[in-house]
Amino acid sequence: MARTEDAVSLELARGAAFTLVPVFLGTGALAYFFAGTEPTFLFLAGAAVATGVAALLARRWTYVHLLAAALCCVALGALFGKVETWRAGTQMLGGEISTRVTGRVVSLDAMANGRFRVTMDVLSTERPRLRYAPGRIRLSTRTLPAGTKAGDVLVGAARLIPPLGPVRPGSYDFSFFSYFNGIGASGYFLGTPLPASGESDAGWRQRLGATIQNIRSALADRIRSRIPGAEGEIAAALIAGVEAGIPEDINEDLRRTGLAHVLSISGLHMALVAATVIGSMRFAFALFPGFASRHPVRKYAAAAALVFLAVYLLISGYAVAAQRSFIMIAVMLVALLFDRQALTMRNLALSAIVILVLSPHEIVGPSFQMSFAATAALIGAYGGWTRRRPAAHRREQGTVMRLLHVCATYVGGLVVTSLLAGTATTIFSAYHFQRVSPLSLFANLAAMPAVSILVMPFAVLGVVLMPVGLDGLPLAVMGEGLEIMDAVAAWFSARSPLDAIGLLDARAVILLSIGLVLLTALTTWLRAAALPFALAGLFLCFLSPEPLAFIAENARQVGVRTGDGALALNQGRQGSFNLLNWKRALPTEDVLKPRHLGNEDDLPWDAVMDSEDGRFQCNEIACAALSHRLLVVTTPYRNIAALLCDVADLIVLSDAAAGNPCAGHAVIMVTRRDLARRGSAMIFAEKAAVAESSILSPFYAAVTPYRPWHRHRQFSREARGLAPWKPDPGRASKSFVDRGKRLD
Repeated sequence: MARTEDAVSLELARGAAFTLVPVFLGTGALAYFFAGTEPTFLFLAGAAVATGVAALLARRWTYVHLLAAALCCVALGALFGKVETWRAGTQMLGGEISTRVTGRVVSLDAMANGRFRVTMDVLSTERPRLRYAPGRIRLSTRTLPAGTKAGDVLVGAARLIPPLGPVRPGSYDFSFFSYFNGIGASGYFLGTPLPASGESDAGWRQRLGATIQNIRSALADRIRSRIPGAEGEIAAALIAGVEAGIPEDINEDLRRTGLAHVLSISGLHMALVAATVIGSMRFAFALFPGFASRHPVRKYAAAAALVFLAVYLLISGYAVAAQRSFIMIAVMLVALLFDRQALTMRNLALSAIVILVLSPHEIVGPSFQMSFAATAALIGAYGGWTRRRPAAHRREQGTVMRLLHVCATYVGGLVVTSLLAGTATTIFSAYHFQRVSPLSLFANLAAMPAVSILVMPFAVLGVVLMPVGLDGLPLAVMGEGLEIMDAVAAWFSARSPLDAIGLLDARAVILLSIGLVLLTALTTWLRAAALPFALAGLFLCFLSPEPLAFIAENARQVGVRTGDGALALNQGRQGSFNLLNWKRALPTEDVLKPRHLGNEDDLPWDAVMDSEDGRFQCNEIACAALSHRLLVVTTPYRNIAALLCDVADLIVLSDAAAGNPCAGHAVIMVTRRDLARRGSAMIFAEKAAVAESSILSPFYAAVTPYRPWHRHRQFSREARGLAPWKPDPGRASKSFVDRGKRLD
C-alpha cells in the first residue's frame, strides 16, 4: 500500500493530474455527443458548478479532491459540447427540393472526375422560395463560368439534398460534421450556373476569406503548372490543402499502405515545415558565428517557424485538422521561446485542452483521435527512454563512424516512430474505417525519407521562391519525391495481404483507449494498470458481431451476408459508397449481383429455395434472398409485403406512404418512412432459445428524440409518410402555355 501511495505521489508531482485533464474533458464531450437525449444547459452548468465546489471543499482529502476534479472536468467537457452546438446552430434542409439559388462562392475545387465542387453562402432562393433556407450549401457542377473565383455571386437552378446520415449505424455521420461545419445542404446544379447581375454586400470576414481562397487557388494552379499529373495534385494538397483532384486509385493505394496521413495537412506537415524552417535558420545563423554567439538564435529560429506556420495555416485553407496541428506545434514552439522543454506530455495536454474548449466535436472524428494517440505514444516513449538511458560517454569518432551513427540514428528513429505511431492509431483506424495496413511500417520506412528530404523541404523552398519566379527547380524536386512515394505506395498496396477487418466492437476501442492513456500518461510502475485493459480490449476485438443485412437510407439498396461470407445485393449497381462501406464491415470482396427471373410466374421467395449461392432472386415486384435460413424480401408494393407477413423474416418496404402492413406479426418490417426518420439500418441475428432459430435485431443510425444535427430528418416527405411529390399535370400544362404566350 505504501508503495502505491508513493507512486501516486510521484505521478502527481510529475504533473499526471494536469495530463489527464483533456482525457476527462474528452470523456464529457463524448458523453454529450452520444447521449440519447439533448441535456439542458442548466443541468450541465449545475453539474459543473457542483463538482467544482466539491473539489474546492475537498482539498484536504487528496483522493476525494481528485475524484471531484475529474467529475468537474467531465461536466465541463459536456458543457463545452453543448455551447458549441448552440453556437453552430446550422439551419439544415429538411427534404430534397429543386430551387433557383443565388449565392456567394466561398470556395471551389476541381475534382478528379472533371466536375467542380462549389461551396456557397446562400443569398436568396426563388421558385420556390425556401422559408427555412440553409445558410451555406455545397454543390457540384460540370462547368463554371470562365474566371469564377471565391467572392463571386452565382445563380442557377439546383437540386438541394439534406445532409445525409451514416451509410450504416456507427459509420461516419455526414450530417453531424455538416452541422458543425455550417453546411446545411448539398446537391448539384441543374445546368451551368451564371454570374449574378449586381453585387452583394459582403462583410470584411467574407472578403478576407475570399482573398485567402483565391490565393490558395492561384497557388494550386501554379503548383500544377510546375508539377504535371497526379503528383501535381498531391503537391497542391500538401501545400494548398486542395485534395479533390487526386485520382482515386492513388488515394486507395495510400490508404492500403498507411500513407494516407501524408495527404492531410496535419501534425506531420506542420512538424516538417517547422523543422525545415528552424534548420534553415540555424544553418544561416551558423554562417555568422559572431552574431550567433551573442544572440539567442535558437529562439529566433523558433519565432520564424511560428510565423511561417501561421502563414502555412492560412494558405492551406485552415482546415480543422490543420488548426489542431498548428495549436500543437505552436505550443511547443512557444515553450522553446520561454526556455521550456518542447516535447512534453504537458504541452500535448495543453493543446488538447484548447481544442476541446473551442471545438469539442472534433473528438468524435478519427482525425483528432489518431493524431493525439500517435503524438502521445511518441512523447511517452521518448520520455521513458530519456529517463532510462545511461549518460553518454562516447569517445571521439572518425568522420565515417559519425556519418554511420547519424544514419543509424535516423533509420532507428524512423522505425520506432512508425511502429509506435502506427500501433497507437491502428485502434481508431480499425474502428472508423474497418481496415488496417499490415505493411504500413515498411511502406513508411520506404517512403518517408523521400517525403522528409525531397518533398517537404523543397515545398517550403518552392513557396519561398515563388514570388520571385524561382520555384521551378524546388517544385520539380518535390515532384520527383512524390513520384517515389506513389511508386512505393503502389508496390506495397499490390502486395498487402490484408485490408478490411470487419466491424470492431466499441467496447474494445474504449478499453484499448484507456490502456493507451494509462501507458502514455503515467511514468511509474502504475502504468502496468494498462495491461488488463489492453488484454480485455484485444479479447473483445475477436467477439465483434457480424451483421446479417445492411439497408441504405433510401430503402432501395439492401445487402445481406450469405452463408459463405459473401455480400449479396438486390441491385446490380456496383462501386457505390454504400457498397464499399458494407464490404469493409463484413469483411469481404465477394459481391453477388441479383439474378433476374425470366419467367413472370416465378416468385422470388420460392426461387431462393433452389438457389445455391445465396444471391437475390428478383422480378418486377420483389427481390428475395435466403441468408442463414432467414428469408429477406425487398419490395415497393404494400400488398406484396402483406402477403409475406407469415413467410418472411425481414421485409424492406420502399414505400414511405404504405405504413406497416404486417403489424402484429413476428416479421421485422423496415419501411421507407422508418429509414427516413431513423437513418440507415443494420440487422443482426441473435440466437434464440429454440435450437437453430434466430431473432433479428434492427439497429438504426439516428436516435429519437432527435439531436440538433438530426432534427431536420423529421421534415422530409418520407419521414411524414407522404408519397414523393409529383407536379400537377394541369398546372404544368397551364404554365407551359403561359410561357409560350410570353415568348410570342
